[in-house]
Amino acid sequence: MDVRVYFNTVQELINKVPFEALDQVVEALVSANRAGQTVYICGNGGSAATATHFGCDLAKRPIVAGQPRYRVVPLTDNNALMTALSNDIGYEVVFSEQLIPLVRKGDILIGISGSGNSKNVLKAVEVAKEAGALTIGFSGYDGGKLAPAVDISVHIPSFNMAMVEDIHLMLEHAICEKLLAVNQEAAAAVPAVSSNGNH
Repeated sequence: MDVRVYFNTVQELINKVPFEALDQVVEALVSANRAGQTVYICGNGGSAATATHFGCDLAKRPIVAGQPRYRVVPLTDNNALMTALSNDIGYEVVFSEQLIPLVRKGDILIGISGSGNSKNVLKAVEVAKEAGALTIGFSGYDGGKLAPAVDISVHIPSFNMAMVEDIHLMLEHAICEKLLAVNQEAAAAVPAVSSNGNH
């Protein structure tokens, strides 16, 4: 594929971004943050890198003085635990087994799968739902089994894995930028206290 064709196709995909679903994701994350809940994120391969990246951005980007910080745990980052679970039990439980002792009602799980059919992501969704957590799925292709399994589905309709991963990364950046703006607006709405103690 010519480089120009690649970028033209990605531009076309951007026009298919499900913005209503993104608004729902932002609203859910803000609510969870205000309630002190935890966000868990998982994915395989390139999507594992996106999960880690999302976790980094969610923990750091929205920081505003006086506003609560996001409690976020990328389930892709503990290599020792991941390889132990994979070796001793099976790769399909590498995320769900991490979730079992951690996830609570009101928490959020974000599962990222380009095909929508990653077994370990789907298993993590099951565990999260059983615990009463909200589930969000970022998928590509035809959505696979992930899209209909989650509470909020963010589906990019492309069978090109690289392009799906491109868009997913853009979406997490856009979400974190919006969360920063939300925190900035909340901070600006807090009345300033004068030096003499009067409002």
